Amino acid sequence: MKTVILAAALSLVATSAFATCKSDSADKKLAGAALTSHMKKCEADAKKQCEADSAAKKLAGAAKASHMKKCVADAVGT
Repeated sequence: MKTVILAAALSLVATSAFATCKSDSADKKLAGAALTSHMKKCEADAKKQCEADSAAKKLAGAAKASHMKKCVADAVGT
């Protein structure tokens, strides 16, 4: 039980430490083509990272699709 609580607490700390693509672009004050380029690259990087996470968790089918959708949305900030 302690392990589960510790893992949950660490995951919350880890996720809050990372900025989303939207907040990162706002911090950099990007606009126009620079914003579009940054968002495309950031989303592509998020998809790669989420794909690796899905593979590590051995997800398939609907579970993988759901995980990918939430993971990418969280990373992008939508």
